[in-house]
Amino acid sequence: MKTFEFSIIASGLDANADGFEDRFYNAGCDDALIAFQKGHIILDFAREANTIAEAIASAVENVCAAGAHVDRIEPDPLVNLTDIAARTQLTRAAISNYAKGSRGKDFPSPVARVTSDAPLYDWAEVANWMAVNKKIPVEAAVSASVFQEANNAIQAGEIHLADRLKKREQEETVALEAA
Repeated sequence: MKTFEFSIIASGLDANADGFEDRFYNAGCDDALIAFQKGHIILDFAREANTIAEAIASAVENVCAAGAHVDRIEPDPLVNLTDIAARTQLTRAAISNYAKGSRGKDFPSPVARVTSDAPLYDWAEVANWMAVNKKIPVEAAVSASVFQEANNAIQAGEIHLADRLKKREQEETVALEAA
């Protein structure tokens, strides 16, 4: 088993209520640090599982079992060039060159703030490009894809994610290993 670290942002429970933390602990979130900031419940997980898909799916189900509503899972899916450099452990200059097309081709286009000096990129697309171009391990790109799928499912109102995330993880692994 591996330990996977991620955060779940949730809502729907009163942080001042008696037994607030116990609700999460008793629901299976004994591997999460719990905080309440700006009206949101933040659970920072260090969850042991065989795969990232299993870790996320079980954590989401545990948070829902505690009575909270899962709003999203982080790390954030939108990244700037500095974020990309930090996540890939490459220099900011190298990432900037990839984005400009002067070092490699077909780097993903920004998805937000396209015309600004601080464009935002879809992390799953960038991670996929990085893995195909042998800049990061395939597992990192698969994780980014699983996080994206989990957030899409949550936005659609799904909380039982195990099968959906496992399928996405398998498809992404096969695709990236074939590339």
